Amino acid sequence: MRAMRLVVIAVGRLKQGPERELAERYRERFGELGRKLGFRGLEIHEILESRARDAATRVNEEAAAISAQIPEKSLLVALDERGESIDSLGFARHLARWRDESVANSFFLIGGADGLSPDLRRKATLRVAFGAATWPHQIVRVMLLEQLYRAATILAGHPYHRA
Repeated sequence: MRAMRLVVIAVGRLKQGPERELAERYRERFGELGRKLGFRGLEIHEILESRARDAATRVNEEAAAISAQIPEKSLLVALDERGESIDSLGFARHLARWRDESVANSFFLIGGADGLSPDLRRKATLRVAFGAATWPHQIVRVMLLEQLYRAATILAGHPYHRA
């Protein structure tokens, strides 16, 4: 079985500070544990926010930049406020299933201030919302990385996750 590559593509940059430090901490923790579980690390690709005047153009420009980073036959997970709210165990089950099905690349997509394009949302195998609230994309990135780490701990039987 080939290890599954996980990539987070996020519109916008995390500046130096507590959010970046926390995101990096979860990414590193996932990497250490994930390799033992059949995952090939966790990459983060940042996309510059579009400077276009209107929202539709911004979303389309950001979607083009995101799409350029994704190889053919990759599995997409869209972080979308209209997505499904799933618990941590369910999230871990999705990751384990994709790994066991030998999915080579799983991409987790975080849009900018205007969200993801409808086309990217349609192409996603899974659309996930972190509750009904709207969150800043920087916080969504930290929450996603924490959930990926938590999923790895669940799959490893590690005590970090307490149901």
